[in-house]
Amino acid sequence: MATVKKRTWKTSKGEDRQAWMLQFTDKQGVRKKEQFDTKKEADAKRIEVEGQISKGAFRADAAKKTVGDAIDAYAKALDKRLKEGSATRMYTENTKGQLNTHVRPTLGKLKLAETTARNVTALIDTLKDNAVGLPTVRRVIGALSRTLQYAVQQDMASANVAKGVRVIAARGEANKRIVPPSKEEFAAILKAADEMPPIRSKQPPALALRIRFAARTGLRASEQWALRWSDVDLENALVTVSRRLDAFGQIDVTKTEAGRRTVKLSKTMIADLKAWREETRYKADDDFVFPDARGGFTRHTNFVKRFWTPVLTAASVDVGWHSLRHFAVTTWIEAGLQPKAVQTLAGHATFHITMSRYGHLFPSADHAEIFDMIDE
Repeated sequence: MATVKKRTWKTSKGEDRQAWMLQFTDKQGVRKKEQFDTKKEADAKRIEVEGQISKGAFRADAAKKTVGDAIDAYAKALDKRLKEGSATRMYTENTKGQLNTHVRPTLGKLKLAETTARNVTALIDTLKDNAVGLPTVRRVIGALSRTLQYAVQQDMASANVAKGVRVIAARGEANKRIVPPSKEEFAAILKAADEMPPIRSKQPPALALRIRFAARTGLRASEQWALRWSDVDLENALVTVSRRLDAFGQIDVTKTEAGRRTVKLSKTMIADLKAWREETRYKADDDFVFPDARGGFTRHTNFVKRFWTPVLTAASVDVGWHSLRHFAVTTWIEAGLQPKAVQTLAGHATFHITMSRYGHLFPSADHAEIFDMIDE
């Protein structure tokens, strides 16, 4: 049972003061006290506390701990998962970066007991006003939701107020159609790659082959750089995708279960790969198909800076490396592959992803002609 009592006293200067004291006992039998300036505030808190206690949802720490404290606790939990191998370094660092960069400055000092869904939506508005991209905003809110859920599990908070809060895009913003590089742009990129001056290294970069491989297989960069020769069946013209490589060189399973797939290779690509295996210094089954100069994994950021950006500059084309994956998918669609086959080859987790991104590229029937046929 919670009670509210008036408290009066005199200051050292002889001035009269008064406040309203809320007293209650939590589920563990611990006596708690909170002081308010007005009786209205104290009564409102009393009703809230009594409801939480009756439901077993009261958390004493929520009145002391802040969102920043919850972020610190969750960061330690992530570091522990990283050591145990249940989380990747990329995931751990990205999540901590999102929380510290975007959440802590705005909500870090807010008490968990005072944090509401309105604070979360206000954060979303702030991020949008600061021109943070919609995908990043969604990742930030997802990281905040996982943080608050962890706080609930650790009895730091009574509820995850970020759960169910949606990041709504402006009309048309969420449905932007993917526009891959044109065939002319792709040809210019390949020409520029072929004409790049040679680098002083015993291990050639195979730049044009890397580009053609990405634009034919549709592999994500993390999947392509993780490929070893044991994943490539040159006799049966197949590539098995079963893992990915993050920026820290950590090997992990594919992005989703659907990412585990087998991709067919063309005769031309097989011939190019066979020639490349003869040329490369690293041709053992356990070696990377596309290694760095020392045989280690390709660091994507370094590769983009040293090779991909100069190629784009020379070709006068402005696209990202990931656009090669989009280019591959569009060529599959143009060649007549059905949507379900495209989903499988691309490694999309759901059919919805395939159609929402590439549905506009599939040939559609003439609706007027169809309805005329029905009438006839």
